[in-house]
Amino acid sequence: MSKQYRIGQFAKRIGKDPSTLRRWDKEGGRLPAKRTASGQRYYTEDDVYVALGLETPPEKTKTVVYCRVSSRSQADDLESQVKAMESFCLGAGIPVTDWLKEFGGGMNFKRKEFLTLMEMIERREVSKVIVAHEDRLVRFGFDYFEYFANMHNCEIVVVNQDSLSPQQEMVEDLMAIIHTFSCRLYGLRRYKKTIREAASE
Repeated sequence: MSKQYRIGQFAKRIGKDPSTLRRWDKEGGRLPAKRTASGQRYYTEDDVYVALGLETPPEKTKTVVYCRVSSRSQADDLESQVKAMESFCLGAGIPVTDWLKEFGGGMNFKRKEFLTLMEMIERREVSKVIVAHEDRLVRFGFDYFEYFANMHNCEIVVVNQDSLSPQQEMVEDLMAIIHTFSCRLYGLRRYKKTIREAASE
């Protein structure tokens, strides 16, 4: 497990003032801080080496946590999901680079943060994506997206917390599928009737 430091602890560890670390973080160049989901700064043992100039570690790609619920009425569910993922990552000693949170259906592949994540993976900027449950990423077709990620050297970690996957969303998504196919069947019936009328004429 990678040791983690709060800003005061880290400042003492490397012999700097916390204000210096805040300035470095704001500038975003020398040593930007990592952040919890609530925005609290923290650092890891790797950052100690960077700050002390002991070595120049190889460039590392990002670890991203992706959280989603279907609608804004589920804002509390989203907050619970984020807190659960934060606890998981802190407990497992996983430093998180980015937290992506959004409202949007699991069958909607045009979600803003989802597309941002896919583009980051394609550019090989992400080494690990962490989600509470498969359907937080996509409702259907998870295997394809996992394959896509693996082809770009990215691992998808599924925590498998079923409690963070609202059953209401599944019902809504299934209803959307039924509605789509009902409309198509109705369209086919109208098309079939038109052909019959044309043939009889």
